[in-house]
Amino acid sequence: MEYLKLCDSDYRFMSVVWEHAPVGSGELVKLCSEILGWKKSTTYTTIRKLSEKGYISNENATVSVRIPRERVQADESEYFVERTFGGSLPHFLTAFLGGKKISEEEAERLKRLIDEHREG
Repeated sequence: MEYLKLCDSDYRFMSVVWEHAPVGSGELVKLCSEILGWKKSTTYTTIRKLSEKGYISNENATVSVRIPRERVQADESEYFVERTFGGSLPHFLTAFLGGKKISEEEAERLKRLIDEHREG
């Protein structure tokens, strides 16, 4: 399976796009300068690269999202659990919690999520 994965700098850039899209490319250059400390050329290079990969579109100097944040987060999470824990969600949760306690509310939310995604 091919997962959607972004390097850290591309993910930070996409976070700006997800928050502000649709956004003019000139405005995006300003935002990336302020938020990421990027030069104009870095932003335009990243716009081109992520447009070619299909994450965003850049038409008439307006950058729009083509792949939503939730899809990228889901793919990256699935890839991480598959690679690091052999796809075992219980092994991931055991490592993630690492002896930490969760609130009753968090436990109930997790139970509801499990029930909603249970097979059969």
